[in-house]
Amino acid sequence: MSHDVQLRDVQEADLETFFQQEQDPEAARRSQFPPRERDRFMTHWTTKILDDPTVYVQAVTVDGELAGNIIAWWEEDERFIGYWFGREYWGRGIGTRALTLFLQQEKARPLYADPYIGNTGSVRLLERCGFRRTATVMHGENEHVMLVLGEK
Repeated sequence: MSHDVQLRDVQEADLETFFQQEQDPEAARRSQFPPRERDRFMTHWTTKILDDPTVYVQAVTVDGELAGNIIAWWEEDERFIGYWFGREYWGRGIGTRALTLFLQQEKARPLYADPYIGNTGSVRLLERCGFRRTATVMHGENEHVMLVLGEK
């Protein structure tokens, strides 16, 4: 079954869906990223993402429905990407199509991503899109895979 996957600018109304997606216990377990409470989540998105001109973020839609988001940001001199999709969109090739579209727009290279080592679906998604494993890193007590797209 084919789905129409598109990217568009994030609208403030999208934040409620993003918040609900972050609250999914299975998503939190796979990512090893604890859900934030509503005010902290909304403040982070409005001040650190939407109001930061160095951050590039796109909403992902599938057949016109909001499915998640993909984002690129700077950590010192390295450009990172991340994404979050609602569980109903997992395992259907949607992440691969969305990330492929995003990488056509986000031109900075190298790009880094560091998913939790146990999130095999996310690691596979990044590898399908050309990212290569370079190391493992620790975030607290959790081991993450460092992947890079492009040369440093």
